[in-house]
Amino acid sequence: MPNIYEGRNVNIADVYELIEENSQMYIGWLKEACNQPSVSVLNEGMSEMKELVKFFLNKIGAEITEIETNGYPIIYGEINNGKEKTLTFYNHYDVQPVDPIGEWDSEPFETDIREGQIFARGVADNKGNLIARICALHAFLEVYKELPINVKFIFEGEEEVGSPNLEFFATNHPEKLLTDGIIWEGGTRGANDKRLHIGLGVKGICYVELVCKGANSDLHSSEAAIIENPAWRLIWALNTIKNENEEILIKDFYSDIKPLEEKEKEFIGTMDFNEEETKELYGIDRFIKNLSGYDLKDALTTAPTCTVCGIESGYTDEGAKTVLPSIAKVKLDFRLVPDQHPDKIAELLRNHLDAHGFQDIEIKQSHGLAPFNTDPNDLFVDKVLKSVKEVYKEPPIILRNLAGSSPMSKMLVDTGIPAVQIGVANTQSKYHAPNENIFVDDFIQGIKVTAAVVKNF
Repeated sequence: MPNIYEGRNVNIADVYELIEENSQMYIGWLKEACNQPSVSVLNEGMSEMKELVKFFLNKIGAEITEIETNGYPIIYGEINNGKEKTLTFYNHYDVQPVDPIGEWDSEPFETDIREGQIFARGVADNKGNLIARICALHAFLEVYKELPINVKFIFEGEEEVGSPNLEFFATNHPEKLLTDGIIWEGGTRGANDKRLHIGLGVKGICYVELVCKGANSDLHSSEAAIIENPAWRLIWALNTIKNENEEILIKDFYSDIKPLEEKEKEFIGTMDFNEEETKELYGIDRFIKNLSGYDLKDALTTAPTCTVCGIESGYTDEGAKTVLPSIAKVKLDFRLVPDQHPDKIAELLRNHLDAHGFQDIEIKQSHGLAPFNTDPNDLFVDKVLKSVKEVYKEPPIILRNLAGSSPMSKMLVDTGIPAVQIGVANTQSKYHAPNENIFVDDFIQGIKVTAAVVKNF
């Protein structure tokens, strides 16, 4: 048996060969995982999926601990070989609801493979990545009988409902968090150009609802001559928050933003963004402020935002109803960048509304996540990049952070642990939507790149 204690003696080609030989078995594992419903918000199949996760971890000899929380348990696995380095995989075993069910071309929990694509709820988010990690270690162990590093698994069942107990895990089990690097959940691959997107972080989010109340019940609209309309008042308040140039007008909103490093600016330059194709896909003729080129990519990944997610007031059904509404509500999300924090943004919003005479408008803070970014100069980033270049022909796109949010900060804030996202999904995988899918080839490539990270680490 070759000496695996030095990474240079590992012939990764042997592992790749075994992955190809076992590809149908590994696809079968993925189908088994996706066929099991695990909708956390509905408590559909969660207990069964938890046991299935443990079943797959048993296949690679992991020592498993089920950590109870106030919600669904976190499945912690460990393979401790007494090696110098430890690599951790974070994934989640819960998925989104399937609605609208009528828009699926196949049953969401009966995995279907059509023309090289795998269709099922959760196949992209996040069971494809979860199973790919296990398959990679299985193949490594089949060839070498032992891993050259220690490995940990943190698989939670509440990511799709905001990971309310992930911070509890990090606080109460710090020894389980000790690691040299984390492969976090997963990124995407270009559906057409096939370039892998490597994420070094995520934007944060501050989600709030503003509530403006008027009379104690809806009134006839003739009363509008003397009774204030809360819908108008809410609109006037919104007009003070953001202007037509997309500038957020809240005092000190931008004050804490961490400047980009030169390497992070270089990462933005690696991005391919097909502007014309994206405009055609979305049915639009331009981007905000007519952005294009570097400025467009910079805004997507590094600019904070304030978005009206929904407005509710008065009568909105068919026909006319002359009504003066008694209440108006709007839901806003602020996407945040390093070093902004959701609680401070909510506080600044309160101060802003008060200063503009809207003390009566209530703010209900729904949830928040701080942004998280890995130091682009960390050696772990270099190891992952090296692994990607060994497996994929196309040069990767490196993202300082994804445009969306995830609970990375809940587990990793102030730890100094680097986390990198690579995954098996693609830019048209239809996350959270009907006909969620990944490509078979991307799943197999995802297994191989995980094995390469193990070797290079």
